[in-house]
Amino acid sequence: MNPAPRQAVGFCGLGRMGLPMAQRLLHAGHELRMWSRSGVAPELLRDTPGAQGIACASPAELAARCEVVLLCLADAQAVECVAFGERGLAQGARPGLVVVDHSTLEPNTTKRLAARWLERCGGHWVDAPVSGGTAGARAGTLAVMAGGDAPTIDALRALLGAYAARVTRMGASGAGQAAKLVNQVIVMTTIAGLAEATRLARGGGVDATRVPAALQGGWADSVLLQTLMPRMLEPPAEASGTIRTMLKDLDAVESFAAEHALRLPVAGLVRAWLARAVAQGLGESDISQIVRVPLD
Repeated sequence: MNPAPRQAVGFCGLGRMGLPMAQRLLHAGHELRMWSRSGVAPELLRDTPGAQGIACASPAELAARCEVVLLCLADAQAVECVAFGERGLAQGARPGLVVVDHSTLEPNTTKRLAARWLERCGGHWVDAPVSGGTAGARAGTLAVMAGGDAPTIDALRALLGAYAARVTRMGASGAGQAAKLVNQVIVMTTIAGLAEATRLARGGGVDATRVPAALQGGWADSVLLQTLMPRMLEPPAEASGTIRTMLKDLDAVESFAAEHALRLPVAGLVRAWLARAVAQGLGESDISQIVRVPLD
C-alpha cells in the first residue's frame, strides 16, 4: 500500500490488539491522539522514539482534533459508551468525523451505531473488524473486513495499511461484522478440532510436540495448527486471545444465524464448550486452554 497522507488520527482502546496497532501508526509517522480507559500505556511512547503521540483525557477531547478516529474496544457496550456516552466522541466531534470500528460486534448493532453517528455527527461509520491476532497486529499483517461507504473505505486504505496487509470491503454497513463472524466460526471450530487432536495424540501415545512439524505442508497444516497446538501443550504466560472473548463472538454468531433462520450445529457445540470453560473459571485464559475442558 502507498504511504498514508498526514491525517489527524485518533485511537481509542489500547488493549491486547489496540496497543500494537497504535504502535504501528506511530512508527508510520502519524500524529496520533490516544485515549484508553486504563490510560495511555507509557511504553507506547517510550518504545517509539520520535513518536508524535498525544494522550487525551477523554474521547470528546480526542475527537475535537481528529479527522478519523479508530476504535478497538471489548464489546458493544464499550463502543457505544465511547462514541455516545458522557464525554464521548460525539460530544467533541467536528462535522463529518469518520469512525473506523475494529471491534467485533453484531451486524445489527453496527448498523444502528452507524445510522446514529451519521444523524448526530454527519460522518461515516466503517465497521472494520480484524483477523490475525496480536502477532498480526505487531507485524502489520492484519486482515480487515470492512463494511460501509465504498469511497470512504478506499480513502482509508493507506492509513489502515500501517497495520493491515489486506483491506477488503465486504459491502454496506454491517457487512464487515458479518464477515468477521464467518471468520470466527472457521477459527473456533478449527481450534476445537486442534484441542481434540491434541488430546488424541496425548492419550494415544503420540509425541504431541512433534505433530505441528510432522503435518507442516500437509492438508492439516494451518497457521492455527502451528500457533495454537504448541500453546495447548505448553500454556502461554499471557493470553493472546481469551476464552471469554471467543464466547462473546460465538454468542453473536448464534444470534446472527438465528436471525437468518440458519442452524450451525458444530458452532453451537463449540459455543457450549467455551461456556463450560468460562463456568470453570477459565474465561481469561488463552483460547488454547480450551484443551483443558472436556465437553462430555
